[in-house]
Amino acid sequence: MTDIKTSHQKISHELSINTDLVRQILTGFVRTEITRTGLTRAVIGLSGGIDSALSCFLAAAALGSENVLAVRMPYKTSSQDSLDHAQMVIDATGVQSKTVEITQMVDPLIAKFPEMDNMRRGNIMARTRMIVLYDQSAAFSGLVVGTGNKTEILLGYSTLFGDSASALNPLGDLYKTQVRQLSRAMGVPAAVVTKPPSADLWIGQTDEHELGFTYEEVDQLLYLLVDHRYTPDECIEAGYETKFVQAVVNRIRRNQFKRVMPLIAKVSNRTIGYDFLYLRDWGT
Repeated sequence: MTDIKTSHQKISHELSINTDLVRQILTGFVRTEITRTGLTRAVIGLSGGIDSALSCFLAAAALGSENVLAVRMPYKTSSQDSLDHAQMVIDATGVQSKTVEITQMVDPLIAKFPEMDNMRRGNIMARTRMIVLYDQSAAFSGLVVGTGNKTEILLGYSTLFGDSASALNPLGDLYKTQVRQLSRAMGVPAAVVTKPPSADLWIGQTDEHELGFTYEEVDQLLYLLVDHRYTPDECIEAGYETKFVQAVVNRIRRNQFKRVMPLIAKVSNRTIGYDFLYLRDWGT
């Protein structure tokens, strides 16, 4: 068997990206996919975290800072650091910005269900932010640019029709560790890059505490499972703990529904998503 330490070092090396090339690809993607719709602007929910910061940097580079609207959407328990870090990104990119407080939209629904747990509260916040973003999309005449990375999408670590909702997503094929690499290369403020990832849905919440493992650990495992098509048993043979592998595989399987459009029951000869499969740019 390959030495475990050496194997993990190899995986870490393979997860390294050519940041200049990836930047070129992703800015081209944002520019092409937005302008093909006849629009020239983008709207981004700016949380103060690394993912939304990178999406904002990419959109500004692709479209020009004047054509990007960054929307901060704090709740009453949101940390001041999140607002401050989002402002750092706004200042660094020069994009247009707006702050929309969501507390008065969220609290009336929460008040109706006193037994509501943090997960339900967080989902309400995420979906309320989606409503705000799509309203601003109409007002600004820009498409909503997503901020979810490959790690989160595979693990289902997002709110369906909440933070997962967007018209296009430049980060969806970058693992979290790769998002950090590109963020450093593009000049995302260090305070944003180095802080513990958090959806900031309640006080003290962090991604890695909720998940039960670090992004660096899970990225290496996901790289084997997804990019190299390892079986779970092969991952265990490579040195990963059985419980860890099983937990990650179960999350991937369980959250498949979040990665596809709503399933349609087939009753005709040509069903959308089955037989009716045109390219996105069909007719343009």
